[in-house]
Amino acid sequence: MKLFDLHCDTIERMEDMGVNMLTDKTQLNLNYLPQMEKWCQTFAIFIPDDKRKEAAVEYYERVRAYFHKMLEQHKDIIEMVHHADDINRITAEKKCAAILSVEGGAVLAGKIENVEKLAKDGVKMMTLTWNGANEIASGHANPEMGFTDFGREVVKEMERNNIIVDVSHLNDKCMEQLMGEIATKPIIATHSNIRSVCSHKRNLTEEMFQYIVEHKGLVGLNLVHNFVSEQEMKDSKAELFRHVYRMLELGGEDIIACGSDYDGGVRNQMDNPAKFASFRDYMVENGISCRVADKIMFENALHFFEENMR
Repeated sequence: MKLFDLHCDTIERMEDMGVNMLTDKTQLNLNYLPQMEKWCQTFAIFIPDDKRKEAAVEYYERVRAYFHKMLEQHKDIIEMVHHADDINRITAEKKCAAILSVEGGAVLAGKIENVEKLAKDGVKMMTLTWNGANEIASGHANPEMGFTDFGREVVKEMERNNIIVDVSHLNDKCMEQLMGEIATKPIIATHSNIRSVCSHKRNLTEEMFQYIVEHKGLVGLNLVHNFVSEQEMKDSKAELFRHVYRMLELGGEDIIACGSDYDGGVRNQMDNPAKFASFRDYMVENGISCRVADKIMFENALHFFEENMR
């Protein structure tokens, strides 16, 4: 089984509980590594909406320090990705390849120079907002707010420093501005499904999805119930498959990926990495070719990072 997962909230949860990466207290842990042929996992440092300015920076630094502590403690089975070539090398050594990201642009504390600092820390992606507003833009808690002047500069600086812009959580007004006026490089929605299948406002409209297709970005399938189905889920694989099917109809064969959101609210039959990896076989059993299923589970994300990670 293979899995390239673009988003989880696990490292923050581990730091909060003081547990290591072999714990059974988090949905995502390294006990699943022996079941994986290849596993690349993005670990997001989540910045809560009640953390702003220096409090956000201090929170980030604390969790980042814990992430590196875990990398050292488990260095025989996990290694941080710095360059795209690292992914194939690390996974060939039967280790988990770990990508560092940030969820919440409040981590910058309103200072443009902190973008370069994140790049030096090895951060490869940043989700611009969570639900609320920050110095850059807003999530859906404030749907009328667009990008600030500072936010526009942040996107330019992220592109200059090769930090990939993650649009999951961004509100519709900001997305319209980003697509029409601001972004010049491919973007990622690390953990977003499609709104025409499940109408939650956190999901992408078909117009947004097609923009990402046209600009060779990436969209990670989110496993959180509210973003998968508006009904009670009796078969989460079948419900998630509906998103895959529609995304493929919209030309998404090369941009669909995985973005579990583990330890951020996943409560269904795919509640650990091995179960998510088994979704590949479900897709094949239901008419998706092996080639396309493999692209969705691993190859599309690998190709994107080979093209865009510097």
